[in-house]
Amino acid sequence: MIPLRDNIPSRRYPIVTVLLISLNFLVFLYESSLSREQLIRLFYVAGVVPIRLFHPDVVPGLPFPLTLLTSIFLHGGWLHLLGNMLFLWIFGDNVEDRLGHLKFLLFYLAGGVIANIVQFIITPFSKIPVVGASGAISAVMGAYFVLFPFARIASVVFFFLFFTIMEIPAFVYLFFWFSWQVLEGLLLLPFAGDVGGVAFWAHIGGFIYGYLVARYLLPRRWYFYR
Repeated sequence: MIPLRDNIPSRRYPIVTVLLISLNFLVFLYESSLSREQLIRLFYVAGVVPIRLFHPDVVPGLPFPLTLLTSIFLHGGWLHLLGNMLFLWIFGDNVEDRLGHLKFLLFYLAGGVIANIVQFIITPFSKIPVVGASGAISAVMGAYFVLFPFARIASVVFFFLFFTIMEIPAFVYLFFWFSWQVLEGLLLLPFAGDVGGVAFWAHIGGFIYGYLVARYLLPRRWYFYR
């Protein structure tokens, strides 16, 4: 299911969401100017390479704690970038509206860091760099699940060779999305850290973080059931 839009209007302009999307595009434009060798080096320098925490000389780069943050602004290709930014645009504006601009920025960055830590715990000796904003965006989706469970998400739904556009309740869409991440994460767990691909455990960790923050740390008046 590919989300297209939701039906919850924002009361304030989502300046942080727009700035984050713009920054991700700017970084990707810089990536596009690099040769393949330079790009791979950038991923190893600024991406999360788990083994660097234990053996920093094996894979030289930025200090491991710093890469927990820098990695969330790197992407592996146009589809990776566009997919992440679509989800951030759809779910980010409303969560920013409820948290406020500064709190949303801190929440987003913390979500990306925590998501990377969870992925590190699963693959502590991997030499494969982890990059992408999806862990931070998963945190936004976890908060959205709590704050806007009855919002309607217009989505492209595929049925074999056919597709249609359906409005799906947010709690159904996000529950299905999270369940898929858990299923894929468990299926690939025996190979975690040995092969590249989607960092499902970063998605899982980010979503749970966002859910817990929205469920237990936000004032009840911030809940918006619709």
